[in-house]
Amino acid sequence: MNLDCGLRTRSCRVIQDTTMAVAALDLQEHGDGEIEEEEEDDDGLKQSCWANMPQELLREVLIRIESSEDKWPSRKNVVGCATVCRSWREIMKEIVKRPEISGILTFPISVKQPGPRESLLQCFIKRKRSTQTYFLYLSLTQALADDGKFLLAARKFRRTTCTDYIISLHADDMSKGSSRYIGKLRSNFLGTKFIVYDGLPPHDGAKMTKSRSTRFMGSTQVSPRVPAGSYPVAHISYELNMLGSRGPRRMQCIMDPIPTSSIEPGGVAPTQTEFPLSSGESFSSIPFFRSRSSCVEKSMSGVLGGQRDGPLVLKNKSPRWHEQLQCWCLNFQGRVTVASVKNFQLVATPPSGQSGPQYEKVILQFGKVGKDVFTMDYRYPISAFQAFAICLSSFDTKIACE
Repeated sequence: MNLDCGLRTRSCRVIQDTTMAVAALDLQEHGDGEIEEEEEDDDGLKQSCWANMPQELLREVLIRIESSEDKWPSRKNVVGCATVCRSWREIMKEIVKRPEISGILTFPISVKQPGPRESLLQCFIKRKRSTQTYFLYLSLTQALADDGKFLLAARKFRRTTCTDYIISLHADDMSKGSSRYIGKLRSNFLGTKFIVYDGLPPHDGAKMTKSRSTRFMGSTQVSPRVPAGSYPVAHISYELNMLGSRGPRRMQCIMDPIPTSSIEPGGVAPTQTEFPLSSGESFSSIPFFRSRSSCVEKSMSGVLGGQRDGPLVLKNKSPRWHEQLQCWCLNFQGRVTVASVKNFQLVATPPSGQSGPQYEKVILQFGKVGKDVFTMDYRYPISAFQAFAICLSSFDTKIACE
């Protein structure tokens, strides 16, 4: 018997059997790809003939599917396999590597995990002015803007003394009361200072900030399935322009849960591994972080317990003045085509007395390529969620900075 042929046949049948699950999740169209673990669904799935496959054969089949479906939209078949039953899900979670290693975003939790170490992950943002909404997509080609794979959405809510940007996993459901709510960006009145709040604790021991809007946003009550919190994970500030001179904005981002050492070789940043899925699960019982070795565990405990080397601080890379073009310029490697005060590149701020190539690497870059289209490229140690929130701050009006 030709084992390879047999495995391929099974792989095809697996993919066909999971089509209904993928359609129900609607991952590709709306980013609504959270893997549900409701007991009634598992009871039915456990009866599937696929749930009783020999573990060695099952693992081999799933490994081949994962390696062959390495790009979106075909990557949806990997997600489909993870919805078959609990045993399949656990195997797929072991097989699918984090973006830090693979450079691929697969499951919804990937947007909360640090990006690739070796390269920038290319994304783009589309702005819809009429509804004050913003949509983040993963680039599928080398084009500056293609159809893309939907990742996150945000909507702007103006208040008397501040502005909120509510960030969601769903393109059409952007309220803090939604089960797809994952965080928000809040600005001060002048639009010069921002705080990024995560809906989940970024690390063990993280303290939630109390807010008047913690329980309600609009008219929708917070879903009991996902305890929405407000954990500050970044503080963004734009330098005031007291002289009124024209020039590039100056910004600084303090990434509270990420240690400065994370950009060093072998450095570690906090990594969430899954979303809470039921009201009965407390934060302490949810394995937010994956341990990789005793050495890493020791390092992480030091980082999360006291962060002795301080939080990572990002600053915008200083542009140079181009005499012929009569404008400020940055090298975006062809990823930005339209001059805009919103364009920026962020690099790590070296501690006093230190230097090195790691402080020259661009960790996040954002720039305009069309009227309402902007590229967003990011890398380790920040996540797509954090990068998106930082870029949203650039859209906000800053009268005192320009």
